[in-house]
Amino acid sequence: MSTPDLTLLGPPISEDDTQKALQALALRHARADGLGMQVLNALGGSAADIMGRLPAPIRDRMEDATAEALRLAMEAAHRSRGVVGGQPGWLNRAVTTAMGAAGGLGGMPGAMAELPVTTAILLRTIQDVAEEEGFDPSEESVRYDCIQVFAASGPLERDDEADLAFLGTRLAVTGPALNALIARVAPRLAAVLGQKLAAQAVPVLGAAAGAAVNYAFTGYYQQMAHVHFGLRRLAIEANRDHDELVAEFRKLITAPAVKRG
Repeated sequence: MSTPDLTLLGPPISEDDTQKALQALALRHARADGLGMQVLNALGGSAADIMGRLPAPIRDRMEDATAEALRLAMEAAHRSRGVVGGQPGWLNRAVTTAMGAAGGLGGMPGAMAELPVTTAILLRTIQDVAEEEGFDPSEESVRYDCIQVFAASGPLERDDEADLAFLGTRLAVTGPALNALIARVAPRLAAVLGQKLAAQAVPVLGAAAGAAVNYAFTGYYQQMAHVHFGLRRLAIEANRDHDELVAEFRKLITAPAVKRG
């Protein structure tokens, strides 16, 4: 699949169309935010309570394991594009849901084995969205942005500031910058993935919990990737400064009517 050239070729879109696009992206953000509450309600507990179900040794190793999983997932997701092209969002979501169910059937050992594979598929899902929005996932700057989407934490994380963090200005895109970004994202993502592990290990819920959590995670990151790359595309199409556009978007998503959908 070819990636369209995002250079502005004609006149920029109107201010009215820009505002409509911002509103549409704000609604995507609100829908993503609602997914986490659905999972927490289904599991019957707070994120902190769910995290507390993890054995202490696993909690202690989560940050380092998550950083390594992100590095491996980036390479695995990138290599997979040479074998299988972009996948429709529903297919990626179906695959992760099935994997969550399989991991849940195996209890904590099954969930631990499933986690890095699901991370790679989630990252691949984000890359597919980037391509859908017109960006080339093989470009280092786009690979950086794909990791940056993970900075929006995940559907079990209730910190709104974390959800906004991924909209910030990028560092210079170099190998060390990408490693620095992974190191910065890993602690937040480790906490969220730890909640996912604990949820999948809940007795009785088993496979159903694994499937539900993965379904929500995949939908969340699909929506947040559309927000991230949609804003970058809109900045080009509207011939607007990206930071200025992000500031407008922040105002929209922190307004009470949009913030919680």
